Amino acid sequence: MSNVDLVQLTQETKKLTAMVVEDEKVVNELLSSTFKNFFSTVGSYFNSEDALNAYLKSAPDVVFVDIIMSGMDGIELSRKIREINPTQIIIVISASNDIEKISESIEVGVNSFIQKPIDTKKIIELLTSVMSMINKKKKIETKTFSISLPLDLYEIVNENAKAESISKNAVIIRALRSFYN
Repeated sequence: MSNVDLVQLTQETKKLTAMVVEDEKVVNELLSSTFKNFFSTVGSYFNSEDALNAYLKSAPDVVFVDIIMSGMDGIELSRKIREINPTQIIIVISASNDIEKISESIEVGVNSFIQKPIDTKKIIELLTSVMSMINKKKKIETKTFSISLPLDLYEIVNENAKAESISKNAVIIRALRSFYN
């Protein structure tokens, strides 16, 4: 914890957007104003329905959500967001000790669960964790690519890959290099 460079962390998080979904006005304002110090923009919503509509328009990098809210609760909101974007970073911030709710949020696939009240140390740990998740996600995205090939070319690539015991991507990359050289 003492090794965290707060300036560097803030520079990284300032490239991101966030959404706070909390039905208690004072807590929402406190979380939103705190996160505005770290994120470029922070959307603030008092119910899941408004948050979901806003999510569809803006798709923030990180969603902070309370579990217990009137109407659609935070777990259902997280479930709907997961259906839209399976890789969305969702952090539950809740005072709830209800083990069933916590278990259900884990089943939905939230990335982290933070118990209220939140202090500065928890926020820094949370943001460090968020940046780690985002950096891991970026590495995965840059290592994966997709290419569409006509069926006859695909069969040739597939046969060459099997014959040489290498990946299809390696065969395609080799072919592209020879074509462009």
